[in-house]
Amino acid sequence: RTTSTVYMLTGISIGTIMVTSSNSWMLAWLGLELNSFAILPLISKTKHPRSIEAATKYFLTQSTASCLILFASTINAWQTGTWTITQMPDKLPSTLMLIALTMKMGAAPMHLWLPEVMQGTTLLTSLLISTWQKIAPMVLIFTTSNHLPSNIALIMGLLSTYLGGWGGMNQTHLRKMMAFSSIANMGWTLMTLTSEPKLSMINIMTYMLLTTPTFILLAQTSTKTLQDMTTMWTTSPTSSITLTFLLLSMAGLPPLTGFMPKLLILNELISQNLTAASIATTMASLLSLIFYLRISYLTSLLNTPNSSTSTTKWRQNMNNLKMAQMTPTAVMSTTTLPTLYL
Repeated sequence: RTTSTVYMLTGISIGTIMVTSSNSWMLAWLGLELNSFAILPLISKTKHPRSIEAATKYFLTQSTASCLILFASTINAWQTGTWTITQMPDKLPSTLMLIALTMKMGAAPMHLWLPEVMQGTTLLTSLLISTWQKIAPMVLIFTTSNHLPSNIALIMGLLSTYLGGWGGMNQTHLRKMMAFSSIANMGWTLMTLTSEPKLSMINIMTYMLLTTPTFILLAQTSTKTLQDMTTMWTTSPTSSITLTFLLLSMAGLPPLTGFMPKLLILNELISQNLTAASIATTMASLLSLIFYLRISYLTSLLNTPNSSTSTTKWRQNMNNLKMAQMTPTAVMSTTTLPTLYL
């Protein structure tokens, strides 16, 4: 099983490298297909009907998006006579490409597959879906950002921030909650996609930096629901405190790292005379703040170590390799912004 997992991870890595280094739509499409097919065995690795259902939904969604990408690139090649990624002057193929790539990343209104897929698989596979699998389509969006329709990108960004906040408020499963958090963050990324694409890349990379230690902590402590959060301190008090800071950073509270890209995005929207959109995005972030604060409250403020009201778990010995991977990202996720001010 370990050997097959290594093969699948190698296929995912090769697919992403093919997309990021390609200059042709055909090679990029092949890389996206390799990326999608390589992760399917990881999603369905757990022998459970939910994981098979999640793998099927992921396959159907990614196949539909790949068909749209191939259709849009074929129309563009027919109009321009080239398969070059940077040559996409017509509105029809650029709009279709934006819809297809946002469907692959799980942005609204093509977002309904993401919570179901992440709920049906393991925490570490959910980490791959919400971070690594977004790199390839995000690179293609960044490459074609000067040709993408700005109004559609802005509307999709607003929809994602609101639907991500509303959807996450009523969840009790952490994987679904993190999926809606990913949808809301994709909305922030799309807001400045056409006006300042580098800022969008900073936002998505910061989110990946925040998400990675969060999922690793949840996997190490076997925490899957809000009820499990109330007894996390019995497993590892340090992990409980670290997770609280990570969640507050994802919510965008100053002076943590997650506040930096949100502040820069709002500043860019105002400088583009999109004050109404910046106000609407700020109000949408309050929806996400509600469920982030709820998790933080359950993690660190509901129960104290002196009065345990539930069965105490055995303290777990953390895997040294995974903790070595988590510690630097956790530190950067909470202290990068203060160091920028120094």
